[in-house]
Amino acid sequence: MKQGFIKVAAVTPDIRVADVQYNTEQICRMIDETVAEGAKIVVFPELCITGYTCSDLFTQEVLLDHAREALREITAYTAEKDALIFVGVPLSVEGELYNVAAALNHGEILGLTTKTFLPNYGEFYEMRQFSAGPDVAREIEFDGKKVPFGPQILFTAKGMEQLIVSAEICEDVWSPIPPSIKAAREGATIIVNCSASDETIGKADYRKSLIAGQSARLIAGYVYANAGDGESTTDLVFGGHNIIAENGAILGATKRYQNGVVYSEIDVKRLVSERRRNTTFQTAKERTLIRVPFSVKIEETVLTRYFASRPFVPSQEAERAKRCEEILTIQAMGLKKRLAHTHAKSAVVGISGGLDSTLALLVMVKAFDALEISRDHIIAVTMPCFGTTGRTYNNACKMTRKLGATLREVPIADSVTQHFKDIGHDMEDHSVTFENAQARERTQVLMDIANQENGMVIGTGDMSELALGWATYNGDHMSMYGVNGSIPKTLVRHLVRYYADTTEDQELREVLYDVLDTPVSPELLPPKDGEIAQKTEDLVGPYELHDFYLYYMLRFGYEPTKIFRLAKRAFAGEYDDATILKWLRTFCWRFFSQQFKRSCLPDGPKVGSVALSPRGDWRMPSDACVASWIRDLEKIQPEADA
Repeated sequence: MKQGFIKVAAVTPDIRVADVQYNTEQICRMIDETVAEGAKIVVFPELCITGYTCSDLFTQEVLLDHAREALREITAYTAEKDALIFVGVPLSVEGELYNVAAALNHGEILGLTTKTFLPNYGEFYEMRQFSAGPDVAREIEFDGKKVPFGPQILFTAKGMEQLIVSAEICEDVWSPIPPSIKAAREGATIIVNCSASDETIGKADYRKSLIAGQSARLIAGYVYANAGDGESTTDLVFGGHNIIAENGAILGATKRYQNGVVYSEIDVKRLVSERRRNTTFQTAKERTLIRVPFSVKIEETVLTRYFASRPFVPSQEAERAKRCEEILTIQAMGLKKRLAHTHAKSAVVGISGGLDSTLALLVMVKAFDALEISRDHIIAVTMPCFGTTGRTYNNACKMTRKLGATLREVPIADSVTQHFKDIGHDMEDHSVTFENAQARERTQVLMDIANQENGMVIGTGDMSELALGWATYNGDHMSMYGVNGSIPKTLVRHLVRYYADTTEDQELREVLYDVLDTPVSPELLPPKDGEIAQKTEDLVGPYELHDFYLYYMLRFGYEPTKIFRLAKRAFAGEYDDATILKWLRTFCWRFFSQQFKRSCLPDGPKVGSVALSPRGDWRMPSDACVASWIRDLEKIQPEADA
């Protein structure tokens, strides 16, 4: 549970229908295997001690007696196993037969969760043999001990208050109001499901969507163990489709028709953090459910789950293209509304030949097309100065002409030089004053042209720059509407590439590809031998690292040590530990020190789950102290943690 991770397993053992002894041996064998792999929560299928497909054999005393004895045997077998284990068993209680998930921990039966919704349609006829569980859990006597019996029993981890587990059984999750809803509202962070869901055409996709959706609705982890090969095929086939989900994301699933295990690590702290943020997830005002403590050792969980190194960018090409089109549309629709509302006759943008201004221009084109306004009302202004290179200048001019916008050139070197004379700044002093004076002069030019043309200045700065404060206050930081303000740099690149890949204009495509190949730079320092001398990522660090830090810090509230741990895994073979730590420290310092720039951002559309608008997702004091985050960073020992 270090930093909130708990390893879980969903298991489909080999079974034989009604062969309780064989099934018990296989269950115990799989308990050994999963515990040896470090799983702390292990889930077996519905009625796996007997097999789900025993049908009217469930009315036979010999089967029920053997199942009860097998439950005792499996329970005793868990005495030295450090895990909370759920197994499905038919259990006769007070003259009724119930479909039960037994929770076992260190040789004890902690609870017997009953199935609430019994399917009695199509291929299912469980009401023929079983009774629905009670509406409310109570205690029964099992082998001389009081054991909770019924739905929505909460199993709470000793020493880990956020780890609360509850079970439901197969059809329960398919019902209109699954028992897991109330369990989650009373604190359950992981739901387990002992299931026997047969295979029919298209059902696997629906099942996966159902489990992912339930985990999202509950903001919970969901461990789903399904019956598989070994069940009777008299009328049905079971595929052993095991699934582990977390808040809408599938962490792992087994290949169907092959009995086996799926493992993953559920991040309980992430779930708790998400519930705190989501005010529509309302916890129950009163605690009414039975709570039963269990114990597992507190130790570091070895991570095996996948963490994308570019969390803002879909890895699949088809999904990435779909996402890019959606984002471009959101940006354009935001700008379209603002242009229409202000009755602007034109829109003005500073075009540098870099990625951000390129994306802004592409969005403006899309917005003007939607408004059915001629593109020549887009005024793209190139303002060459001391750091401008021929490559970026030519690309800016070419793309503006190819897109049908109006190109204006306003050299600013003379005006900036005069400004330096006015304030007594040495031209050879290439300090922050030298750089920022150029950025502010460009903004003044754009604002004045916008006044001339009855237009609006469209901002180009992206979210990664805002997070790091890599913008000149009241320079490129300011505009009348910022279309890129919630687009991280790693995504900006893919949006421009998507446009390039889908345009039919070959010349425009070539220009955009060259923009993509150009180093990211503000071009505020004089070139060296005609090439860009000032490369942003050499100064503040790689944007793929900063976007990773930004995502996990803002989206889930992770502490720096946890972000470092995930970054090591995500960027293994790409960046070493020392590099990751160096730029993580830079990120924390800059994120806190530069909030004052974000506190007065211009309007702009939100496009993703992470945004920095002070009117929306991120409201932070400009004078907040970074000390606690730095102290957390100081716990990291790169060599030891490698």
